[in-house]
Amino acid sequence: MTELINLTPETLAEEHICCAISDKKCIKGYNDKKAWLRGEMEHGYVFRRLDARAKVFIEYGPAETAWIPISAPGYLNINCFWVSGKHKKQGYGKLLLQSAWEDALAQGKKGLVTVVGTRKFHFMSDTKWLLRQGFEEADRISSGFSLLVKKLTPDEQNPGFKDSVRSGTCPNPIGLTAYYSNRCPFAPFHAEQSLSETAEKRGLPLTLIKLETPEQAQSAPSPASIFSLFLDGQFVTTDLSACMDSRFDKVMDKWKERQ
Repeated sequence: MTELINLTPETLAEEHICCAISDKKCIKGYNDKKAWLRGEMEHGYVFRRLDARAKVFIEYGPAETAWIPISAPGYLNINCFWVSGKHKKQGYGKLLLQSAWEDALAQGKKGLVTVVGTRKFHFMSDTKWLLRQGFEEADRISSGFSLLVKKLTPDEQNPGFKDSVRSGTCPNPIGLTAYYSNRCPFAPFHAEQSLSETAEKRGLPLTLIKLETPEQAQSAPSPASIFSLFLDGQFVTTDLSACMDSRFDKVMDKWKERQ
């Protein structure tokens, strides 16, 4: 089994970060993600990946500084966690998760938390798989997100979502509103370019809100700070493909069917 490596501020320049390895149109987002990682590493953030040219990695850090509207003091929060392609079902997911758990124990943390979808959400981990690994649901909101926790001791108080996400709505009641950040190399390009073109073609008002600080992300109206799309104030999706002209109407039609 290929070994895992931790990226550091010193090695970020020459090492790949899995996503957008060969997507030239997202090169700025790729570099911005590296800059974001460099800043977060100053606060104990970890990016651990397979020592290969592959999308096999986990990201996590202290929940207190997470770019997500949760209250989980004393926990490590898992952000992106991905095993793809030929590396699936090779034990890498369990290995990466175990490494995060061991870090939590070594740091005297209460355990691990992560945000998932109550149904399959893009850019979020497999809920059913995590439940099989010992996680349990600590909180749930109407927009379809769950906060999972794996505790060191069962009597620890449950973490929870912050009030900003409880309603499943955003402050802007007119047209499209997209929240996004540099947490993902793809998000800025597709929000600023693809979605702007898609909205203009349909005559839809569009408000873009880029989350630039952890404080902004922690008070956002969606737990998906990579990318969240709202229509007339209602949460629609975390699916970045909805930004594209070829996918927008299909995503919207599916959302309307669920309403």
